[in-house]
Amino acid sequence: MLTEGGRPGGAAVAADHVSLRRNNLSVVLRHVRAAGPRSRARIAADTGLNKATVSSLVAELVERGLLREGQAEIERGALGRPGQLVELDGSSVCGVGAEINVDYLAVAALDLSGGVVLEHRVPLDVAHQDPSTTLDRLADLIREAVAAVDARGGQTAGVTLAVPGLVQSATGSLKLAPNLGWNEVPVVDEMRARLGDPAYPFRVDNEANLAALAEYSELKKDTGNQADDLVLLTGAIGVGGGVVSDGHLLRGGHGFSGEVGHMPVAPAGRTCGCGRTGCWETVVGLTTLLNKATDADDPVRDPSLDVERRLAEITRRAEAGDARTLGALADVGTWLGIGGAILVNILNPDVLVLGGYFASLGPWLQEPLESAIRDRVIAPEGGGCRVVQSELGFAAAVRGGAQISLDQVFLDPTLIGRDATGVAQ
Repeated sequence: MLTEGGRPGGAAVAADHVSLRRNNLSVVLRHVRAAGPRSRARIAADTGLNKATVSSLVAELVERGLLREGQAEIERGALGRPGQLVELDGSSVCGVGAEINVDYLAVAALDLSGGVVLEHRVPLDVAHQDPSTTLDRLADLIREAVAAVDARGGQTAGVTLAVPGLVQSATGSLKLAPNLGWNEVPVVDEMRARLGDPAYPFRVDNEANLAALAEYSELKKDTGNQADDLVLLTGAIGVGGGVVSDGHLLRGGHGFSGEVGHMPVAPAGRTCGCGRTGCWETVVGLTTLLNKATDADDPVRDPSLDVERRLAEITRRAEAGDARTLGALADVGTWLGIGGAILVNILNPDVLVLGGYFASLGPWLQEPLESAIRDRVIAPEGGGCRVVQSELGFAAAVRGGAQISLDQVFLDPTLIGRDATGVAQ
């Protein structure tokens, strides 16, 4: 509101002050995350905030359990008392990521500094379960993760669920997941009811998008392998893609981008789970590989076994020189290269990351993919695109989900510890 003289009234001034301080808290916290331990004087110099303001902000972030005092800063030749470094305190705040996929459920809890508090994946033939049963099992896993956070005296900043399908994040609804057989499921409402309407936020997002965020963060840790433009291909029964451009996730006009598994690459091919013919995932999905490499009664086709155990057996056979296994891998690798080259021609990423089962079998799939990029991408040298194998594998989506929840804390540190007026929470 305005006073009679046209100046902001008390309530408006107070609101502006709260908003400004919230923003400055975020600036300091995000700077320490990006730059590492810093003295208060160094933070002030780097951010342009004055020293007194930085000291006050750091004190509040320490009180909220988001920063902690580190070692003294020792600079060669410096005079006077050394500054005290402050660093991220990851112990008291955690984000939780959960995932529903065709043949497993998974959950992970990460602390503010990225440390893994808990990671758990259980095999489940989701495609042959009704949604209610699957969501019941998932709720048990999420309770397990939240309990692990509570056990260390921490606070759960939020839970983000990754699903393989079209998601409307704003409404919390899964519109369509062909490989699960799910359609119009209000997963956020369903999960909040099962969890007793928890105080922490609950979100849902596409699993390939969340995996791409996790892979991007992982690359940023490696100074020799950084990239701001990335495409992730995550393979399981279905195939998804996540795109990071100039450091930002691309979601598309309505949030449905990344469904690369449904690019039509083999018009005369098999029918896809989506009902269309010749989608990319019908020639590169895990079901196709297993059908080519094994007989119908082979244990590696059993969805009740953990997917990594099944892939380990395929790896063993490939390393032993089994002709049928190697032939199946070569065929899938060729098709992977055909679709991959299309994406590189369109998006020109710095890096193409092989995730999910593609990463597990990368030694046999990467060469035909790179060959196709060289042969089919019109830009010289494959447009400069590098192919790398994910080190997160099947954990990428849950790591990305946990990261999304933690990112909200970096954007608004007042979500943790006490409210913006200083009242303890």
